[in-house]
Amino acid sequence: MGEMKDRMLAGGEYIASDPDLRADGRRAAELTARYNAELDHDRHRELLTELFGSVGSGTTIRPELRCDYGYNVHVGENVFVNWGAVFLDVGRITVGDFVQVGPNCQFLTATHPLDAGRRREGWEGSAPITIEDDVWLGGGVIVLPGVTIGAGSVVGAGAVVTRDVPAGVLVVGNPARVVRQLG
Repeated sequence: MGEMKDRMLAGGEYIASDPDLRADGRRAAELTARYNAELDHDRHRELLTELFGSVGSGTTIRPELRCDYGYNVHVGENVFVNWGAVFLDVGRITVGDFVQVGPNCQFLTATHPLDAGRRREGWEGSAPITIEDDVWLGGGVIVLPGVTIGAGSVVGAGAVVTRDVPAGVLVVGNPARVVRQLG
């Protein structure tokens, strides 16, 4: 691997225009284009297994889907992801088992320096996202870098999740806030 890819995978700052990362991005773009155009469910599974770092059995991810690299996305068993998912996977995205994801949800691991000079130089960073088992994300949810959503929690449609969510709660709004315990 190249230096920038190593830095990115380790969660450090990197330059996204690095030739190795650009090649990985092209590979992901080609695979997602094939995935999104494919009508055969069995072929979807094959392409998803080639694209993502790991995919559990019984998982369905409906096209259209987008990702940066794919190999930083790890999805558990019996997961359902509806249309329009965006996985900005410059950092690791881990989705547990029995997770339900509504349409047009975004998982955004990318971060950028606050210093304009560093941004002009092309530096970026990332923070991982973890969605634990039995979570339900309503349509249009946006999960920001560094967030963990605890097991069994529900995130209301359109919420923007800016910080960790404890297990077993309902969160709504922008920024998402706990409105009550579940169960």
